[in-house]
Amino acid sequence: MHRASRGLHRACLVTLLSVFAPLSLFAQRPDRPPGAPPGSATAEPERSERGGGSRSASEAQKYVPPKPEEKIVTTHHQITLGGTAISYTATTGTLLLREEDGKPKASVFFVYYARDGVKDAGKRPITYTFNGGPGSSSVWLHMGAFGPRRVVIDGDGPETYPPTPPSPPFRLVDNGESLLDVTDLVFIDPVSTGYSREAPGEDPQQFHGFREDLDSVGEFIRLWTVRFGRWESPKFLAGESYGTTRAAGLSHYLQERHGMYLNGIVLLSTVLNFATNRFDTGNDLPYALFLPTYTATAWYHKKLPDDLQKAGLKAAVAESERFAAGEYTQVLMQGARLSTEQRRDVAAKLSRYTGLSAQYLESANLRPTISAFDKELLRDQRKTAGRLDSRYVGIDRTATGEADEFDPSSTATTGPFTAMFNHYVADELGFKSDMAYEVLTDRVRPWSYREASNRYLNVGEDLRRAMAENPSLKIFVAKGYYDLATPFFAAEYTFDHLGYEPFYLQRITQEHYEAGHMMYIRNADRQKLHADVAAFIRAAGGNKP
Repeated sequence: MHRASRGLHRACLVTLLSVFAPLSLFAQRPDRPPGAPPGSATAEPERSERGGGSRSASEAQKYVPPKPEEKIVTTHHQITLGGTAISYTATTGTLLLREEDGKPKASVFFVYYARDGVKDAGKRPITYTFNGGPGSSSVWLHMGAFGPRRVVIDGDGPETYPPTPPSPPFRLVDNGESLLDVTDLVFIDPVSTGYSREAPGEDPQQFHGFREDLDSVGEFIRLWTVRFGRWESPKFLAGESYGTTRAAGLSHYLQERHGMYLNGIVLLSTVLNFATNRFDTGNDLPYALFLPTYTATAWYHKKLPDDLQKAGLKAAVAESERFAAGEYTQVLMQGARLSTEQRRDVAAKLSRYTGLSAQYLESANLRPTISAFDKELLRDQRKTAGRLDSRYVGIDRTATGEADEFDPSSTATTGPFTAMFNHYVADELGFKSDMAYEVLTDRVRPWSYREASNRYLNVGEDLRRAMAENPSLKIFVAKGYYDLATPFFAAEYTFDHLGYEPFYLQRITQEHYEAGHMMYIRNADRQKLHADVAAFIRAAGGNKP
């Protein structure tokens, strides 16, 4: 990156009133053991979307935090996007969330990129961006998709089969697909992630839950909009994984609580209805909705019959979708009423679309979970398929067992993103801190879903309400064929059931990518993602200066 200048300065924005002490997918694998309903107030603590946190809850309790402060650093840079040199300013720092009496509740870390030389900056589009977890910082969308600098994952050469994780030391380059050409960007780390922390004496659990998260992130967005004078700007949210859950919830929350109406929402790797991806006893819905992703994965690893393999990815997936939404759904509904002949017939058809043996599928009661599929598909090679991105493969201690030991697609990205962000924030953005940057943490556990007690959380209704009350609100949905955390067919099912009037679907744009949960780590998909999202922002009201 060519930096025109780096004028670092610190400015304490407020008088300190007290001493500060202090995330495909969301918490668990969707095929968790039966028990309390996931997404409910009684759910057990869940596994993070990328396979584990950087700090346990017990370790977090021993943490002695610094004083609360609003710390701002400004740097100036240049980047070339679409053949045009763009100068921009990066503002990195923290804002304090406060009680009505001024007492600090939490310090929220953010990075803000604004294009320089804009005649009326107050009317330029602004996009508030975050990832999911729960417990994830915004580093993934920041350093992988939309920010001006990106982590190199798949290299600049031809794509390998299967994808090969990069070797340290890792690389950071200018992101030619940054969204700075069409919108300014704010990357937000929710409380307990990144450098964001609760204030001394404050209970961290007040931030760790579906509703609590909407309150704190929504308040940050309101406060940031006031401080930086962006009420006139066309406003967008962009979220990935559980960040799509947050974005859908915020769409109605911001309207109802703060009177803030959005132009559009960008959803990457979507989960709005948790019933679509929880393999719990008695919930057969995910089996049909995951099947097309199983087919895509088996196609990639050359495990399908010759005719499907030669037909190509999209044709194989289309045939699988028809079977999943038709005969397979009817079979699942029959349960134990299936005859022996029917079971064998369906097992053979499932084998065609999954690459698993009919005998195995019969033993699994025609219901293979993610863990079972990941382990079984490549068992003859003593390998496992990835969950966030099923193109990646891993090797466990043994080839036996019903679940993989780790997600190879998660380990392929965690190291590079962690190293490069820690370098970037200090060396290029000039924000120095001895605090650990929580890329992905378990300190948000347990995450509260009390609003969804005894049922699955479904924020599709929040989004529908927001769209009904705000006729200008548009939605963009990005889906990866190889995403086993938030499968594309489940997202389509969710939006098909969002509302029954045609104007809902007419305002939703959906795009497929030959990628996994993080479709931006592959060069071709990142380029397509930029083109698609930039066009969406322009069309949704973001075509101002």
